[in-house]
Amino acid sequence: VQLVESGGGLVRPGGSLRLSCAASGIFFGAYDMNWYRQAPGKQRELVATITYSGSSNYADSVKGRFTISRDNSKKTLYLQLSTLEPEDAAVYYCHTRWNGADLWGQGTQVTVSS
Repeated sequence: VQLVESGGGLVRPGGSLRLSCAASGIFFGAYDMNWYRQAPGKQRELVATITYSGSSNYADSVKGRFTISRDNSKKTLYLQLSTLEPEDAAVYYCHTRWNGADLWGQGTQVTVSS
């Protein structure tokens, strides 16, 4: 059972990235999925959630700029990051609750710098 993120990198302010999270070993379509991020010296924060049925919610700081989506046939979660700001720089993690426990990926680094 694992979650594996990819798609991070270095981008200039105002740029875009798409993060992916590939799931294996779980019945992906049955679970709500989350994206979190953690910047240096800060607590991990919830960025976006998508339910198993496709409803989504966002942190106020990213609303209108980030879009969470999922492809259940590919067992993959996505986060489209647009109009990036330096404050968005962090390690981004996908997450779900599986069998009563937190399941995390290893994270993917997003750096926003000119």
